[in-house]
Formats: sequence, structure tokens, C-alpha cells
Amino acid sequence: MFAGTRLALGLLTIIPVRPPADLNASVARRAMLMASLVVLPVTVLAGLAGWGAQVIGMPIALAGVVSIAVVALGTRAMHLDGLADTVDALGSGRDVEGALHVMKAGDIGPMGATALILVLVAEVLAAGVVVARPWGWLYLAVLVAASRVALLFGCLAEIPAARPEGLGALVAGSVPLVALIAGWLLAGAAVTASAVLTGQPYWWPISAVVLAAVVSAALTLTAVKRFGGITGDVLGAQVELAAAVLLLGAAIA
Repeated sequence: MFAGTRLALGLLTIIPVRPPADLNASVARRAMLMASLVVLPVTVLAGLAGWGAQVIGMPIALAGVVSIAVVALGTRAMHLDGLADTVDALGSGRDVEGALHVMKAGDIGPMGATALILVLVAEVLAAGVVVARPWGWLYLAVLVAASRVALLFGCLAEIPAARPEGLGALVAGSVPLVALIAGWLLAGAAVTASAVLTGQPYWWPISAVVLAAVVSAALTLTAVKRFGGITGDVLGAQVELAAAVLLLGAAIA
């Protein structure tokens, strides 16, 4: 009954769980649909840690460092790794097999390192601004959790896996279109409600959610065209880019 939840926890967080006995399309689908919920313990802790850093007098930027560090530790920094590997593969200029080899090798090249630096700086500075607001810790927790709905684009039905093995092959094609739409609508509602609670005008979070969806869809299409499908690294890149977009939108006064 809880196989999908356990799979999501094991894949997306450092929370120790017993792995599912049977991995199939149904379990993979439930895991991807549960992604935003299972990461909430990590994101709430990240928000509270950033808020606590502000309370003891840390500058806004350092409070953002604390929050994003907790997220990275609580998720094994796997999405950051996926972002770097995906950017290196996209920029390699090689054919499909060569690009997939670059992605799988795990070495971070200059393009991947640059992408990591830019995205992390954006997330850190935006997170510091967010947690400084009333109820900002909750807003940050919702934002980072909501970024996980980006996985639904990569796992959409008819989107193939680029390799026959790995995380991409496990979850590729597991999410129907109606579930993707519902997931993004729920994430958008949660983000908007949290934004209003902090005093931010509602049009900024709505715009950020729409932009995050566009970025996620564009990366999925790019991966299919460039690699022949999605991989676990591409899924990680989708999450990290969505988180950056949502945090930047939330940081606007």
C-alpha cells in the first residue's frame, strides 16, 4: 500500500526506509506523485533552520545558505548533481551516446560547474529574502517541496527513457497527463496561499509557477530531442531549475 511512498522517500530524501519489494509502473507513478509530500520534512527543517539563523542575527544571505544547505544534505544533493551532469552533457557537442557517456561519467566540467554556481547563488540569496518575512520559513518549505512537481513532466506518459537502466528507466512514462495537470494546479495553489500568508501579492507566485512549468516542459523536450529520452540526471535538473525559479519569484517584494 505504501510502496510508492517508500520509494519516493528512498529516492528523494535521506530518510531511511525499507525499499519496496516490487518495483513496477504503478509504484513508480505513486512515488512521483508523492514527491512533493515526502520531501516536506526536509523542507520544513530547512525553513526553520533559515528562520533560526535570522533570529540569532545572521545576515540574510547566510540564512539562505543555511536553508539551502539543509535541503542539499536532506536530499543527498542528488538534484544538484543531476543539474551539473545534464548541463555538461547538453553542452558537450557529442552525439547521443557520447552525451549520455558524459552525463553518466559524473565528472563536473566547466559548464556544469558554472550552472551549479549560478543556480546555488540564486537559490541562496532568494531563500534568505524569503525566510526573513513573516511565515517565511513556511513559504520556503512549500516552495522547495512544490519544485518536485517538475518531475511529472519528465515522467509523463509517452516520454521515453534515454537508457534501459537507471532511475529514468524506472519512472519514465509512469505519469498520466491528468495527474501532471492536477499536480501543478495543487502546487500552484499551495505556493500562492503561502505567498499571501507572507504578504506577497498573489500574481508573483502564480507567474513563478507558470514559468517553472514552462522551464520543466522545455527541458523535457530538449532531453528527448538531444538524448532520446529522460534520465535520472535530467529529472534532477528539472527539480533544481524549478526550485530556483520558484524561489526567485518568491523573493520579489
